[in-house]
Amino acid sequence: MLQSTQHARGESPVAVIGAGIAGAWQALTFAKAGHAVTLHERSDSAMTAATSHWAGGMLAPWCEAEVSEPVVSRLGVRALDLWRGELPDTPFNGSLVVAHARDRADYERFASMTSGHTRLDAQKLAEIEPSLEGRFRDALFYPGEGHVEPRLVLPQLHARIKAAGGTIHYNSERQPDDLDGTVIDCRGLFARDRQPQLRGVKGEIIIVETDEVQLSRPIRLMHPRWPLYVIPRDGNRFMLGATSIESEDRGVSVRSALELLGAAYAVHPAFAEARILEFGAGLRPAFPDNLPRIAIDQNRIAVNGLYRHGFLLAPALAELTLAYVQRGVIDNEVMQCA
Repeated sequence: MLQSTQHARGESPVAVIGAGIAGAWQALTFAKAGHAVTLHERSDSAMTAATSHWAGGMLAPWCEAEVSEPVVSRLGVRALDLWRGELPDTPFNGSLVVAHARDRADYERFASMTSGHTRLDAQKLAEIEPSLEGRFRDALFYPGEGHVEPRLVLPQLHARIKAAGGTIHYNSERQPDDLDGTVIDCRGLFARDRQPQLRGVKGEIIIVETDEVQLSRPIRLMHPRWPLYVIPRDGNRFMLGATSIESEDRGVSVRSALELLGAAYAVHPAFAEARILEFGAGLRPAFPDNLPRIAIDQNRIAVNGLYRHGFLLAPALAELTLAYVQRGVIDNEVMQCA
């Protein structure tokens, strides 16, 4: 629920700490609204150490309803419009959920717990994804969903921040108290000095390359422990992911590698001949309830806990933060005030 405080806040210089997906959207949103924005990033412009570097980039609010609270879907649906408005070339080809016979019970449960989908028989599935012809007897199709390639989109957002008048300082490690004006802390797990309840949830990925499979949208395959994804990327590459493990180890386990590669093979046997380009893992910042939080303490604002929904939720959270700073509007499901 949205409510307005008694007083609206005037415009002021804004400093954002952290240039991952959460911080990039905060900086861009405030810069486009006319604020003088400075974005500080502790690493270099390649951002290879950022959680965003290892993200899948799925924009799937209806699919996420299976395991997430309604607030995630609410903000996610809003964020789709923000992605379309800022980056019109964002692919919105929908997403597919499929299962083999042994996982039919999980498939039907997934269908019952989510909305926004239609059921496709084998023929209609083959029409929209010819590479999957004969592979599955049916699928759930979520036509409103999209996906982005994080390693391409993040530099685009950074460029748009600069075009909107913002400044970015890489190799610039800052604490909230180091900076004047309104400070928005998007440091992820590095913010545990102020938010000790944060934990890291490991997500492992594998990137492979093959020209024997063509996909236009993410494929989510039912799995006994977690859904596994095959997400198309440019250059005949595919991201296989993503596990969700309660661990802050950054390595990829043999078990996870076997499951991810097995999932790809289960989607299409041609993946057996694909070339493995990369293994990697990122630590997603999460609160105990796995829900995002905007914590407000006067002119210090912390945006964190995006969990596995960073690319989905970041635009909507930035919009909420701007509404608070400019007009004092509070979203009671997300915001906490000191």
